[in-house]
Amino acid sequence: MNQIIVDVGVTETRLGLLEEGELVELYIERKNNKRIVGNIYKGRVANVLPGMQAAFVDIGLEKNSFLYVKDAIPQDMYHEDLQTAKKVAIKDIIKEGQEIIVQVVKEPMGSKGARVTTHITLPGRYLVLMPNTDYLGVSRRITSEEERNRLREEVEEIKPDNMGVIIRTVAEGKSKEAFNDDIKFLLKLWQKIEKEKKLGFAPRVIYKDFDLINKSIRDIFNKNIDNFIINDKEEYNNTLELVELISPSLKSRIKLFNEDVEIFQYYTIDTQFKKVSARKLWLKSGGYIVIDPTEALTVIDVNTGKYVGSINLEETVFNTNIEAAQEIAKLLRLRDIGGIIIVDFIDMTKEEYIKQVMDMLEKSLYKDRTRTKILGMTSLGLVEITRKKAKESLDTLLHRNCPCCEGTGRVFSEDEILYKIEKETKRISLHTNAEAVIFEVNPSVHEKIIGNQFIIKEIEEKYAMKIRIKSEEKVHHNVLKIRSMGKLNAIENQFKE
Repeated sequence: MNQIIVDVGVTETRLGLLEEGELVELYIERKNNKRIVGNIYKGRVANVLPGMQAAFVDIGLEKNSFLYVKDAIPQDMYHEDLQTAKKVAIKDIIKEGQEIIVQVVKEPMGSKGARVTTHITLPGRYLVLMPNTDYLGVSRRITSEEERNRLREEVEEIKPDNMGVIIRTVAEGKSKEAFNDDIKFLLKLWQKIEKEKKLGFAPRVIYKDFDLINKSIRDIFNKNIDNFIINDKEEYNNTLELVELISPSLKSRIKLFNEDVEIFQYYTIDTQFKKVSARKLWLKSGGYIVIDPTEALTVIDVNTGKYVGSINLEETVFNTNIEAAQEIAKLLRLRDIGGIIIVDFIDMTKEEYIKQVMDMLEKSLYKDRTRTKILGMTSLGLVEITRKKAKESLDTLLHRNCPCCEGTGRVFSEDEILYKIEKETKRISLHTNAEAVIFEVNPSVHEKIIGNQFIIKEIEEKYAMKIRIKSEEKVHHNVLKIRSMGKLNAIENQFKE
């Protein structure tokens, strides 16, 4: 059974997609930080950067958005003369101060502004309307050539003149009547946008895409989803209205959750996500994978762990890699990891095994609705993957850098703290008349240092200085704080306080 579970809260909405009870996708939308991908803006060109073949566009956000030349060239030029399109310079298309209509294709991330395009697309239930080009395309996921031809013929008859249409995967098996309703809805939407863009001054938003719940109804909720369960009465009624409009046959599958328990607990979504959001994940066989996100890319390492197999080393390695390939595909989708991904599978010598692992990885990635491409294996045996990155990953949404380790995942070892104690003791003995000193450390550090009391004794003897170590909750893990220094008796009295 496949289900969509929606948890509507005061500050945010969370949506989980379950396939046979297993969590495969999780989305979070915060009310004070809603997604802007799909929004259309009337912007003003702030700077043109000929050397980068790009421009900064002010669309009214904190940071200016970024427009690449390929996203500014008229789409028809790509279809008619690709070579000419590649030679076009950004300065020949747009000028500084010019007002342009752009659509956000990538959320702002970190220090970077949103990425925008002038190639406007309006997604419907079954079709995507492209008002600025004359083109007809079919989703690559529809593999039957016969079905592709049927869809092309039916949509060609209703396609608006001088506009483009892309047929979505969910359109497979649908009739012309359904497509006609979609086209009518999208044309009305475009007419509204056309009116809005003539009003007011840039920068301003002229169209906001659906919120998380409505977007999931449009993009995910189909005949393969058995239930759409939501825990908020108002949103439940809004959902019924939208489903009645775009897909009435699915209305009976909308359910209101009324149990006296948290909806994500009831469907074990919280528990499942906690298991897969760790840095180190154990596989059922006993092997494990380690995921390390960095600024530039995400690195995934595969290890045999406790799995020793029952035949030989080659078989053990192969079985671990096969299981890891399946799990990695799930994790990329669930944690929404985008950009460049490097996977270090366990080394294999048989070409046949390498091919099977790569095939399994490709097959497991098929369900991922986000565009993902396996680039192959490098000479070092590393598998390169790219996955479209349109928004922040779940890891970024749910966590922030640790103030203790500053995002490194590391704090000083007890040996490093003891080294610092020695250097501070030496400095104090050389430059003061103090006989003793009190150092304050974090309780976790204190516990480890006390186990090395003999080293403290050596430092005391070497520098003729009494040392007292005090546990203090408020002291940072990486900080060694000198509380006081002076005469031995005074220090002893302070230490006993």
